[in-house]
Amino acid sequence: MNREQFTRISENIWEIPRSFKDGMRVPARVLSSGSLIDGIDARVIDQITNVACLPGIRRYALCMPDGHVGYGFPIGGVAAFGIDDGIISPGGIGFDINCGMRLLRTDLTMDDLESKKERLLHELYNTIPSGVGSSGYVKLKQDQFRDIMERGLDWCLDNGYAVDHDLKHIENQGRIAGADHTTVSQKAISRGINQMGTLGSGNHYLEVAVAEPKDLFDRDLAGRFGIDRDNQILISIHCGSRGFGHQIATDYLQVFSTCAKKYGLSVRDRELMSAPVNSAEGQRYFRAMCCAANAAFVNRQLITHGVRQVFSRVFGIDAMKLGILTIYDVAHNIAKRERYTIEGREEELLVHRKGATRSFGPGHTEVPAAYRDIGQPVIVGGSMETGSALLCGTSIADRETFGSSLHGAGRTMSRMKAKKMMRGEAVQQRMRDHGILVKTGYMPGLAEEAANAYKDIDAVVDAVDAVGISRKVARFRPILNVKG
Repeated sequence: MNREQFTRISENIWEIPRSFKDGMRVPARVLSSGSLIDGIDARVIDQITNVACLPGIRRYALCMPDGHVGYGFPIGGVAAFGIDDGIISPGGIGFDINCGMRLLRTDLTMDDLESKKERLLHELYNTIPSGVGSSGYVKLKQDQFRDIMERGLDWCLDNGYAVDHDLKHIENQGRIAGADHTTVSQKAISRGINQMGTLGSGNHYLEVAVAEPKDLFDRDLAGRFGIDRDNQILISIHCGSRGFGHQIATDYLQVFSTCAKKYGLSVRDRELMSAPVNSAEGQRYFRAMCCAANAAFVNRQLITHGVRQVFSRVFGIDAMKLGILTIYDVAHNIAKRERYTIEGREEELLVHRKGATRSFGPGHTEVPAAYRDIGQPVIVGGSMETGSALLCGTSIADRETFGSSLHGAGRTMSRMKAKKMMRGEAVQQRMRDHGILVKTGYMPGLAEEAANAYKDIDAVVDAVDAVGISRKVARFRPILNVKG
């Protein structure tokens, strides 16, 4: 990247002016450190400046430090659009609608786990279905799946797969209003109905990790989030709506293919096919997206239920007595209606986050009551070799980035390139040598997800901490990993 083309707003914020590309309605901003910005892919810059050209966009298009090339929007992209004059775009949300992260705490420590690691990994792998085409352990009827689409975690609570504490520690309590099953195709339903409670493939995983004392950056905040002992065991779940969300995105990209001409929309990239937010097509897609988002919350909850069952069997103690509780669950690929002050006037906007997470600060009404005085947990997934991180939202994010932050480490190379450079067996052995046990049904997938295929998680976390849109709380070292 040629730094001379951009304005350095601050140490870690780089602005691309409207003059960079014909049609840009607002500047684009890349949040990154000096070392990361030099390695950013030129295609990411092309994508985020294309986003800045979309109708109804407000303030600026944003790219987080983990930004890398995606479909339409870069992954790590954030943009907010006016309800009356803006658009909604599947390319700004992603195919895996509400791909997200759930973080669970336990009362266990590394000492408790040491002698049970092999058995625990084996039972987690055999209990939680993973991989391409995997089917969930809950067999659903059509009416039950419709209930899941529209009621989300309320369905899990009613059917014994969740406890009240879970709902109180999940974005939107695990149920996004506005979902309407009649906006979803039968093909999408047929793809999703058997996939609830499954990890899927790609970069999705179930990880058991440890929070070591040296990696607790803010012990007070960590304690408020339930990380209250040295060498505590944490569990993270990274997955989304699987084939269900993918089919919904596919269906509506086809629907939207005629919207540019119909509504006179200017779109630079066909991957950014859109519809006006308030159009019939836009509203139907939004309601269908909510269905997929609710299904993704349920998917992670059913995996949580399975995890609790495994830990209970392995330790011979009820999961609740082991303290296996949800710290938080947050969406990474979604569009949400939220209110922000633009040029001195409060306005409702449709905020697209693709590979980005909410990072609401203290006092925000959508932060769970238990955390409202400190800010929302921000869960950052890294590679399976380097572990994950927990941050906390800030009022700076509320003001400057539409309440948004990064979601993960961010890829540095394609999956195809990673597989050409290394073998899954070698990655598995390297992980074992570093004390990480991993189990997968698809060995090339380990090569795709190796640490050197990703940015340094500490570098991207430090970048958002320096900007002030999220505060560092803790890092987690992986011990066990189930991969699709």
